[in-house]
Amino acid sequence: MKLLISTQLAFNVGFYMVLPYLATHLAEDLGLAAAAVGLVLGLRTFSQQGLFVIGGTLTDRFGAKPVVLAGCALRVTGFILLGAAGTLPAVIGGALLTGFAAALFSPAVESSLAREAGERERAGEGPPRTEVFAMFAVAGQVGTVTGPLVGTALMLVDFQLACLVAAVGFVLVGLAHWRWLPWREAEQAGRPMLAGWGEVLGNRRFMLFAAGYSGWLLSYNQLYLALPDELERVGRTAALGFLFVLMSVLVICLQMRVTTWGHRIGAGRSVVLGFCLMAASFTVVAVARLLPGLPGWWALAPAVLMVLLLTFGEMFAVPVAQDLVPRLAGERRLGAHFGVLASFGGLMVLVGSTGVGALLDPSFPPALPFAVLAAVPLLGAVVLGLLARRGVLTAA
Repeated sequence: MKLLISTQLAFNVGFYMVLPYLATHLAEDLGLAAAAVGLVLGLRTFSQQGLFVIGGTLTDRFGAKPVVLAGCALRVTGFILLGAAGTLPAVIGGALLTGFAAALFSPAVESSLAREAGERERAGEGPPRTEVFAMFAVAGQVGTVTGPLVGTALMLVDFQLACLVAAVGFVLVGLAHWRWLPWREAEQAGRPMLAGWGEVLGNRRFMLFAAGYSGWLLSYNQLYLALPDELERVGRTAALGFLFVLMSVLVICLQMRVTTWGHRIGAGRSVVLGFCLMAASFTVVAVARLLPGLPGWWALAPAVLMVLLLTFGEMFAVPVAQDLVPRLAGERRLGAHFGVLASFGGLMVLVGSTGVGALLDPSFPPALPFAVLAAVPLLGAVVLGLLARRGVLTAA
């Protein structure tokens, strides 16, 4: 479990060492048009979130270790290609490889952590699985903060150096997993690869849960779309970096405590509360856009409240939800279940962000996109609340 939690930190350090600077590199160093930059970034996201189900299926079929190692190898190749690429096709190839690498190793790591933590919890030899996933979230946020700092220092030289260092980092991660991640027999070894999809898609409780939960990823991605729009509206775009740091610090300092609170009130209530907080985060901005503007730095208040409420919503909902996935799956085919859950969220982001981006056009009322965004997690809270009332979300 320590290796898998540390893996999340290392993955995020390597990822955020390069990806925040990719758009600038493509536009300024390679001279690509804005449409081409958007295409590259969109393809990278789709190759990751949209293909998680493939990584999960491969994990169930071949085991976590070979899938994690393959993902690390693809991420190394992708970073090297991104650093060396001078043409659009090469850049797209590097972006697709880096995205698909995450689609391989993330479901493998999450399902392995869920299985290991669940076994230890049931044997009375470890903490509750919700707390383990909370540690996983904290480790990821430490990497999210550290990666851009390292990347900024390396960018003083050039983008190629940042890519090379990130590639070396993933070589070390791969070697660590080669040495210490156990070779466990795959749950579905010898069975048809697609056999698990029927079981997952036929799990009605899980599919309803995945549909309700998918709004979380769309809400989280508004940190990159709706939040910058709000900051631009009030003329405080420079505050974006501060708000990202604020979010990471909150998760690092308070995630374990919030997870303990969620554990006390029960899994269903914790997830529903988290989604209600996410809905409230967008409601605050929608209301603020209907009122006269606040003076000076007070104009930042709606954006700050949005980040605070969204972060606390994530802290209440996500670790508990990650613990619920294996419970709803009956502790079977965890790779496929985690993969389907992530792909559900990726589809929601693809459709939802496109719609939100259109609604952010000045021709629409300024409060409309945030009102629509508030409705998404609120609808998710209703779905998850109904499941909780029926006793489906029974993890304590």
